[in-house]
Amino acid sequence: MDSRIHVSHRADDRSYFAILKKEIHALAVSAGFSERKVGEIDIIVAEMVSNLAKHARGGQLLTKLVKEDQLQGIEIIAIDNGPGMVDVSRMVADGVSTKNTLGHGLGAMKRLADVFQVYSQKEWGTVILARVFEKEIPLFKKPAQVEIKAIAIPKPGEDQCGDGYYYQAVPDHIRLFLGDGLGHGAEADKAVSKAIEAFERCPETNPVEIIRYIDSSVKKTRGLVATVAVFNSKEKKWKLCGVGNIATKISGPASSRGYMAYNGIVGVNLPRTLNAQVIEYEKGQHLVMCSDGLKSRWDTVRYPGILRYDLSIMAASLLKDFARNTDDMSVVACKINL
Repeated sequence: MDSRIHVSHRADDRSYFAILKKEIHALAVSAGFSERKVGEIDIIVAEMVSNLAKHARGGQLLTKLVKEDQLQGIEIIAIDNGPGMVDVSRMVADGVSTKNTLGHGLGAMKRLADVFQVYSQKEWGTVILARVFEKEIPLFKKPAQVEIKAIAIPKPGEDQCGDGYYYQAVPDHIRLFLGDGLGHGAEADKAVSKAIEAFERCPETNPVEIIRYIDSSVKKTRGLVATVAVFNSKEKKWKLCGVGNIATKISGPASSRGYMAYNGIVGVNLPRTLNAQVIEYEKGQHLVMCSDGLKSRWDTVRYPGILRYDLSIMAASLLKDFARNTDDMSVVACKINL
């Protein structure tokens, strides 16, 4: 079981805490975690909300079921606008507290989670990532050739999300898609789901042809905006093609470039002329796509050292600072390791 969207839980008021804990507990049970694992997940969630209550000025928890190396897992991300931490490694150590408590929160989370990371800046806030899997995962493993992490959440008050992403590794190519169905709710979700189905079965590796294939497959929906990025591992090049307001940036140690998509709507009025933009690969490069549920002036440069962290930390940080909260919201981050 692997969900396309994260569920966002408000954690800015103590009155929500009991409901939040109950919902995440039910999600873990539904995924088939053992009683012991569910208990550990409960402790992580309790420590996260306790941390938010003590230190943060407003916050939220994002949860999603994930799969990694065929193992079922759950991802929990805490985001806050609190005072932040200067020395994260010291604060993660058991017994360290700034609130005259036992100080076991971050240390307990680190022990119980299979993946645990904290990113924080003073006077900015903190993002905490925890993943728990049904079975133990190797402590040290070679980085995958492609790392892709994403966060997609519905407009506040909606259960369905009109933003959707999908990626696929085929011989010598990595294909990545982000789409945003027009509007929000059930019809937007239908449009982006149809587009993902088309993307998945499309045999092409040219992003222009993929966009055209998706366009012909979603004619009976309200339409969407979408960008397709394809990485050719032999040529070491990215090719991008997009229609509508998905913002895309490829940044590396030596250069940073944004991609300007074509005007139009996939499935409604696709431009007659489409061309792919080609961007050369460089080591340490990362690609980020955002739907217009985020403000357009986002930039990963404002997060020093964040590339040393799991890409979900980057996605959550962008969401924290640039979410409009008036539409569905999505961020996809990709890094190629050659």
